[in-house]
Amino acid sequence: MAYYATHPDEMPASFFEYSLVGGLSISAALIISPLVTIVRKRIGLRLTLILGSVLLFLSLITSSLATKMWQLFLSQGVCFGVGMGLSYISGAAVLPPWFTSRRSLAVGCATSGVGIGGLVYSIATNILIEDVGIRWAYRILGFCGFGANLLAAFLLKEWGGRTQPDIVLDEERFDPRDFGRIEILLLIAWGFATDLGYVILLYSLPTYASSIGLTPAQGATSSALLNLGLALSRPLIGYISDSFGRINIAGILTFLCTISCFALWLPATTYAPLLAFSLIGGALCGVFWCTITPVMVEVVGIRKLASTFGSLCIAMALPTTFGGPVAMQIAGSGEDLKFTHAQLFVGFMFLTGSLCVWLLRCWQIFKVEMEQGDNSTTTVRTRRYWVSWLTPRFLFSSRRV
Repeated sequence: MAYYATHPDEMPASFFEYSLVGGLSISAALIISPLVTIVRKRIGLRLTLILGSVLLFLSLITSSLATKMWQLFLSQGVCFGVGMGLSYISGAAVLPPWFTSRRSLAVGCATSGVGIGGLVYSIATNILIEDVGIRWAYRILGFCGFGANLLAAFLLKEWGGRTQPDIVLDEERFDPRDFGRIEILLLIAWGFATDLGYVILLYSLPTYASSIGLTPAQGATSSALLNLGLALSRPLIGYISDSFGRINIAGILTFLCTISCFALWLPATTYAPLLAFSLIGGALCGVFWCTITPVMVEVVGIRKLASTFGSLCIAMALPTTFGGPVAMQIAGSGEDLKFTHAQLFVGFMFLTGSLCVWLLRCWQIFKVEMEQGDNSTTTVRTRRYWVSWLTPRFLFSSRRV
């Protein structure tokens, strides 16, 4: 989309439409997440991954043939998103049941592939476009991705090494009434705020690089470093989450995202500071998707993980769809492109997310003590249940959660 935005003759459209294509590709994957859970139970993990691989391949091939914007909406937006949902969400729900003591580390190592893939794609796509053009770049990426996804489909197994659809791990269904639970609402608020900031940062970084006078190649390098930061940090985040508490680390890292935006991105008006922010910001800004599954296991339990994760993903569809367009509307377009307001907006979104995790931590400590039969907590519950967990005792507790 960055290529089409700088070459409007190839695909005439507005900045809003270019941004919307990228947002649709993510939101479509999230919207179908409950359907992915059903499909995986009906046809099994392997066939679900193969189906996702085929749709991803078809989306890139048809994108290479697109001549109008609505065709890109359907191919690179909707079709790619559905394929990504079948592939990514299925894989994300498979890993946690394999581990107990080092679950966050395992998830961190696995999700570092997102950063590695983004790093390779950022560099490779820019080179391919320069050498063979945008259409053949789509086709080459399609064939490469198809081969890698098929390999993963045949190697990945569910907990216990079982891949048959009739013996999937015993899971509980998500109850819509759970949306009224405090912990679920806080998870949604955390995800909504941080995902909106993350998507705006991810999709606007190359455009921001152009706005400060850098070349497309330098913008691609900044995106590559952002993905490198994602890849390098996720195993470390997983390790420290297991050591110091998954909710604790999620909140601290979300707050550090705020600091990185205000202290590093705002003053980054030349190439070197932008690269520094890309690497450090990349290491921090993907904290939600790196920590959400281990945090959800702590909050709802392993048996409700897949169904709750699917329902949570639906709530994330709104920020992922409109994150890019929101950034463009805040920043403006053309010669009036100014990113200061967008940068401040991203920083405040991460700040909001960190406050939500802090409140989630307080609630979790309160719930644990209540389940353990702490007399003072039980007494407080009978008198002031809805406000008792917001007392300084829980807000500033040093407990590991």
